[in-house]
Amino acid sequence: MSDADTGVELEQADAGERASSTAERLEREGDVAADYLEGLLDIADLDGDIDMDVEGDRAVVSIIGDDLDVLVGRDGKVLDALQDLTRLAVVRETGERSRLMLDVGGYRARRRAELVDLAKRVIEAVRVSGEPESLGAMTPFERKVVHDAVAEAGLVSESEGEEPRRYVVVKPV
Repeated sequence: MSDADTGVELEQADAGERASSTAERLEREGDVAADYLEGLLDIADLDGDIDMDVEGDRAVVSIIGDDLDVLVGRDGKVLDALQDLTRLAVVRETGERSRLMLDVGGYRARRRAELVDLAKRVIEAVRVSGEPESLGAMTPFERKVVHDAVAEAGLVSESEGEEPRRYVVVKPV
């Protein structure tokens, strides 16, 4: 076996260990978040099941159940705050910053689908007109969904403005 072969094997082993430790870290984040959220559901006397998953490079925790609108709030504002609190609980427990995504009652999944549809319509309008198109103010989650859809379509997008009125501009190539 050559030194080059040995070097490649070592790199592959290191990559495998990093992927394994990342998966373990994300699973730990999900476990901590689930414990925190179960306690919150108990305090609020709400029924819900906790589902944990790992998508890409982030832990995803979902609260599934009926009558959970109080945890979503108007335009997802309570959900955003709950996600921030859950991330803080994870940081307190693990000592590491968390990019955990929280969904309640499928709200984010539905919102993601709506935003992808909106992005497709705007992408088509920009392709036809050749002019940039601005969208309304969005949360960071919403902007990311739009940016991802625009990039996938081969166009360019930028976030402009200041929070809480930050918005996406879709531009032709």
